[in-house]
Amino acid sequence: MIPSSIQVTEDIGNSIALFLKHNKYNKIGILVDSNTEQYCYAILKHHLPAHTVCQIPEGEENKNLHSCETIWRWLTAEKFDRKSLLINLGGGVIGDMGGFCAASFKRGIDFVNIPTTLLAMVDASIGGKLGIDFEGFKNHIGFFQDPKLVIIYAPFLDTLPPQQVKSGFAEIIKHTLIADASYWPVLQETQLEQTEWQDLICHSIGIKSRVVEQDPHEKGLRKILNFGHTIGHAIESFYLETDNKLLHGEAIAIGMWCEAFLATEKGYLSSVEFTAISQFIQKVYGDLNIFEQDFPKIIAYCLQDKKNEDDSIRCVLLKTIGEAIFDIAVDENAIMKSLYSYKQEQAVSKAKKS
Repeated sequence: MIPSSIQVTEDIGNSIALFLKHNKYNKIGILVDSNTEQYCYAILKHHLPAHTVCQIPEGEENKNLHSCETIWRWLTAEKFDRKSLLINLGGGVIGDMGGFCAASFKRGIDFVNIPTTLLAMVDASIGGKLGIDFEGFKNHIGFFQDPKLVIIYAPFLDTLPPQQVKSGFAEIIKHTLIADASYWPVLQETQLEQTEWQDLICHSIGIKSRVVEQDPHEKGLRKILNFGHTIGHAIESFYLETDNKLLHGEAIAIGMWCEAFLATEKGYLSSVEFTAISQFIQKVYGDLNIFEQDFPKIIAYCLQDKKNEDDSIRCVLLKTIGEAIFDIAVDENAIMKSLYSYKQEQAVSKAKKS
């Protein structure tokens, strides 16, 4: 079941109108990036009363304090007060950073997330995690604060290139692997180019919302939502400033492969289930590249992961498809082995396709 604070709608204008009817604001601001201003803002602006717009450059590399300063200066110059509203129109970067800026501006103003990417619709906009990257470490500074409303409007996906859709699909895979074995066969039959996304979106939102409701501040169960993210975030962060930049979901897909491998190595996940996961991830994401000479640096990023405890790297591992366990200590040699094994499996998969 999806909470009332999240609306999946086919009529975005009506959703916005009803929200503003019941919530009065002195000023309204829209935060966009260069892509969402061009492709999504035109759909939204006619449904809004008088407002002002702030555009920041798109991309994870801009989710930093410099961009926050731009947003805070804009809010200040436009004389926003604590009865003002910020609408974050964009993907995960806009939602994470816009929420962070709103929640910290004058000790907090209301914000609404309108995600425009599949990744943000099924994951980043749900659950109240806000943050920015710092010193190369992903989401290193942040806190928890829920938006007043999340509006999911699936037609925004029509504005995305296929690579962005495939990136978002990784989080849908994650939600199924950690919490719903019965949905796994559905995903295995999914054709990304021919998918009606609304059912998949609602399924993922339902899983994440149920987990977050039980553990809003990630003290226990919510940690399962980080499956694939210890290694995946490290891969994403390392390659962010290189010519081999990976999207978030692409890096998480590799992270899920590696952490499923680790689960099998530790005797949790059966080899049969690991093979099914491996083959599916390779089928969808097998064209991604990571390089052996980078593995030590990727592991160095793992050592800074937020989930670590007692100077040890902690991962979420699968006990079986549909059930995850968290706070599992994993040493650097095991992570190195998983990265090498991923490269070997990728080479085999590519050879079979050629």
